[in-house]
Amino acid sequence: MKKYFAESVGTMFLVLLACGSAVLAGPSIGGLGIGLCFGLVLVCLCYCIGNISGCHVNPAVSLAVYLSGRMSGKDCIYYIIFQLIGAAIGAGFLYWFTQSAPDFNFGGVTGDNNLATNVLQSGATTPMALMSEVLLTFFFVLVVLGATDTRHGFGKFAGLAIGLALGLVNIVGIPVDNCSVNPARSFGPALFSPDAWGDFWIMVLGPAVGAILAVLCWNAISNNLSKNTID
Repeated sequence: MKKYFAESVGTMFLVLLACGSAVLAGPSIGGLGIGLCFGLVLVCLCYCIGNISGCHVNPAVSLAVYLSGRMSGKDCIYYIIFQLIGAAIGAGFLYWFTQSAPDFNFGGVTGDNNLATNVLQSGATTPMALMSEVLLTFFFVLVVLGATDTRHGFGKFAGLAIGLALGLVNIVGIPVDNCSVNPARSFGPALFSPDAWGDFWIMVLGPAVGAILAVLCWNAISNNLSKNTID
C-alpha cells in the first residue's frame, strides 16, 4: 500500500508544482521556465520516492513498465488509480489558488480556464497534437526504460536523466498542446476545466501509443546490447 500512496503523493506534487509553475508564474518564466520546472520536480520526486514505488507518477510509464514485465497487472492498475487520485488533488489545490485570489495575474490561460490544461494551442491541429504526444512520450518513456534497466541503466543518475527528459519534451510540446505525455497530468486539471475534455482523448491515446512504441524499441535495443560485451 505504501507504494500506491507514494504514487498518489508524487503525482499530486507533479501537478501542483509543475502545472503550478504555469498557473502561478507563467507570464514571468515562459515556456522554457515551465518546461524546466516539470523536469526539476520529477528529478526531486525520483530521488524522494524512487526507492518506494519507482516514481512512475504517470500512467504511460506504468503501462510501459508492465508491458516490459517489470511489474504485475494488479500493480499497474492500482498505480494508475492512485496517480489519477493524486493528480485530482494537486489540480484541486491549483483551482483553490485561482478562486482565492481573483485579482492575481495567473498564467497558463487557455480558453476559459487557467489551470494549464492540455488543449490544442492556437494554430495546432489534432493530427499534429496526436503525433506530438506519441513521439514525445516515446522518447520520454524510452529514457525511463533505459535509465532504470538494471543491465544498462545509469544507477544513481537515473533520476537526473528522467527529469531532464521530461523537461525537454515539455519545452518542445508546450507550444502544441501544453504537453501532456502523462494522462494523469491531463486528467487532474481537466476535472476543473470542462472545456479541456474535448482534447483529453489525445492525451490518453498519444501517450499510450508512445509508451508501447518505447517498450518495443527498448526491447530491441537491449536485446542487441545484451549479446555484446560491454567494457
